[in-house]
Amino acid sequence: METDDIRIGIRVLLVSGLAFVLLGGCQSHPCREPRMPELDQTGSARPATAPSASVASASKTPGSENAPLRLRVFKTDGSRQCDKRGGTALDVMERELAGIPVYAKEKRPDGLMHIQVCGSPTGMINLFEIDQTNLKQAEERGFRRWEGE
Repeated sequence: METDDIRIGIRVLLVSGLAFVLLGGCQSHPCREPRMPELDQTGSARPATAPSASVASASKTPGSENAPLRLRVFKTDGSRQCDKRGGTALDVMERELAGIPVYAKEKRPDGLMHIQVCGSPTGMINLFEIDQTNLKQAEERGFRRWEGE
C-alpha cells in the first residue's frame, strides 16, 4: 500500500511540474521571439530594433571620419548536432567573400533556441565585418546582414 502512495505522489509531482513548465515557463515570451529579426521564419513582419551603442554592427573605420561605415554579415556554418565533422571554418568561408575586405571575423551562436536532436542545426554562424558598400555583393553570395549584438 505504501509503494502505491509513493507512485501516486511521484505522478502528481511530475504532472504538476509539467503543467508549471507548460503554463508558466515562458510568460514573458522571450523564448518565442528570435533575437535576430532577419532569422524569424514565421513570415510575420517584425519592427527592426536599433543596435546598441556597444555593438559595432555599423561603425566608422578607426582614424578616418570620411571612411565608409562597416557592418557585419553572417552565414550559418552548416554544423549539425552529433556530427563529428563540425561546420565550415572561418578561413574557409572567408574565401566566399573574395574581393571584399574583411576587417574582423568571429564564430558564434546565432542566439536562437534550437531543438536538441541529432542531425538538427547547432545554430553556430560565421560573422564577418565588411564595408557597408559591399553589402549587396555579400548578400549575392548568400550572406545576410547581422542585426544582433
